[in-house]
Amino acid sequence: MIEIALFQPQIPQNTGNIGRLAVGFNVPLSLIKPLGFEMSDKHLKRAGLDYWQYLDYHVYEDQAAFFKAKKNRPIVCFSKKGQMMLADYSFAPGTIVLMGQETKGVPEEIIAHHGIARVRIPMLGKIRSYNLANAAAIAVYEAHRQLGWG
Repeated sequence: MIEIALFQPQIPQNTGNIGRLAVGFNVPLSLIKPLGFEMSDKHLKRAGLDYWQYLDYHVYEDQAAFFKAKKNRPIVCFSKKGQMMLADYSFAPGTIVLMGQETKGVPEEIIAHHGIARVRIPMLGKIRSYNLANAAAIAVYEAHRQLGWG
C-alpha cells in the first residue's frame, strides 16, 4: 500500500521504533545510507523488539540508488515548512513516506530535484518538532485511514 523511507537516519532507537511500526502496518521500510549507527546496534534491535524477523526492509547505499529504484512513485516528506497540512494531502497507493534526518530533515535541494511533496503535521503546543518515530506513526496512520485498512 505505502512505504516508509528514512533518509540517513541518525538515532537507532527511532529506526527501531519505525521498523516496529512498519511491521504493525505491514509496510516495507527503506533505509538510505549513510546511517548514524550499525544495523547490529543493540538500541536498534531493542526498540524493534523481536519483530525484526518480520520486517521487510532494504538498505540503499546512497540517495541515488534509492531514487533510481523508486522512480515514478509518489513521495511525500514532512517539514514544518510544508504549506499543506497532512490531512489535506491525498495519499495514492504506492506513496513513499520519506522521513528526513532527525536534526536536519530532508535537504531542500533533494525535495526540489525529485519533486517531492512537502506537508506538515500540526503542532499545537510549544514544541519545535515531533520525534521522528512519532511523526512517522502519524503519517502512516493517516495514509492507511485514507486508503483503507487492508
